[in-house]
Amino acid sequence: MMDSQDTPSTRPYLIRALYEWCTDNGFTPFLAVRVDDSVRVPMEFVKDGEIVLNVSFDATSALKLGNDYIEFKGRFGGVARDILVPVRQVLAIYARENGQGMAFPVGVGTSSPVMHSVDGDVTEGDTPPPPKPPVPGKPSLTRIK
Repeated sequence: MMDSQDTPSTRPYLIRALYEWCTDNGFTPFLAVRVDDSVRVPMEFVKDGEIVLNVSFDATSALKLGNDYIEFKGRFGGVARDILVPVRQVLAIYARENGQGMAFPVGVGTSSPVMHSVDGDVTEGDTPPPPKPPVPGKPSLTRIK
C-alpha cells in the first residue's frame, strides 16, 4: 500500500484538466508561478518572486504539460524564449477572462489543492470565502492561503 509520500501528486493532472476546461470554453489559461532557481523564465518579467504566464495555444509553441515540468516556447517583448516551470512551482491556473480556476499550496506537491467549481464555491481543501467576482475587463486572481 502506498502512503501519502509515495502517492504521485495530483497537481499536474489538475493543471491539465483546468487547461482543457479553459480552452474548451474559449478562455485564456494563465499560470501563476513562484519563481526560484529551478524556474526558467525571463527574469525581467518576475515581480515579487512570481510571474504570470499566458499558456494559451496562441501564446505558446510546443507546449508540454508534463507530470514534472511545464515546457513551452513563448514570446516576451517580441523575443522568443524557452520556458521551463517545475509543476511544484505552479501556484494557480485560472481563466484570464473570469478568474475561475484553482490555487495550489505553495511548495507542496501532494497536498490537496483548493478547488473552485465554475460558480466559485469551494469544493475541496480549505474553506476560505469564495473569490470576489472580477472587475469586467480586468484579469484577477485571488490567492488563498
